[in-house]
Amino acid sequence: MTQAVPTIWPLSGFGDEIDPDPAVQSAVLLALGANHIEVRSAWGVNVSALEPEQAVRLKEILDGKGLKVSAVASPIGKVSVTLPVDHEVQRLRQIISVASILDTKYIRIFSFYPGEGQSQDEVREDVILRMRALADEAANAGVVLLHENEKGIYGDTPERVLDLMTSVNSPALRVAWDNANFVQVGVKPYTDGYALLRPYLEYLQIKDALCATGEVVPAGQGDGELDATIAALKADGYTGFASLEPHLASAHELGGFSGPVAFGVAARAFASLAAAKGIELS
Repeated sequence: MTQAVPTIWPLSGFGDEIDPDPAVQSAVLLALGANHIEVRSAWGVNVSALEPEQAVRLKEILDGKGLKVSAVASPIGKVSVTLPVDHEVQRLRQIISVASILDTKYIRIFSFYPGEGQSQDEVREDVILRMRALADEAANAGVVLLHENEKGIYGDTPERVLDLMTSVNSPALRVAWDNANFVQVGVKPYTDGYALLRPYLEYLQIKDALCATGEVVPAGQGDGELDATIAALKADGYTGFASLEPHLASAHELGGFSGPVAFGVAARAFASLAAAKGIELS
């Protein structure tokens, strides 16, 4: 009788949701069983502003703890589409240099907010132009951009995320799937979006939300259909990262915060869902 091969998903998490200090971030993630970290900021400095020597110091700390970097969670594209195309391309170049120092191929990005008084549909062509420029820059550098479906940007619904993927049509642009963000724009993530976006889904961000209020809650305690999503991903053979982004204490323009205790609550909630589906986290 052959033994079933276990499904193992590498566990990561947004370190700055725990504490500004990378040493504290590392200690908590390791205690929760993670071997990776997602870097959005360190010492209160966003990755878009990290100096090379700061990135090198961060890498030394993470290496000393035995943590690898799953992705750099950049703010690229979390700006108005009215800014010049080169504005975000230049910022991406700086963040690519940080990703290189941190030894990761993944960079999280967004797909621009409409200008004042504009709808998402009205800015589609401007968004596609900018996303193509970013994807070309990434392809040339050998990195992969992960588009997060943040509420309010162009790609906040499954249909518009699919439009981005098919229109840009680059292996350097893939989907970072966020169930909670879909809930916050009135979407049932698994029901409405999974089949559309699964071919492009390369990274999983773990958070849940309540449809009635948009409040972010631990995995499995909201309307994000995480249980169905996790089951489908396992059935599809997904073995990519699962990155904790709990947002349980606060959310702000460049991210969110949970603190060590709430982060642990979020981690254990997700671990319970994963275990119920026979998924090991490491």
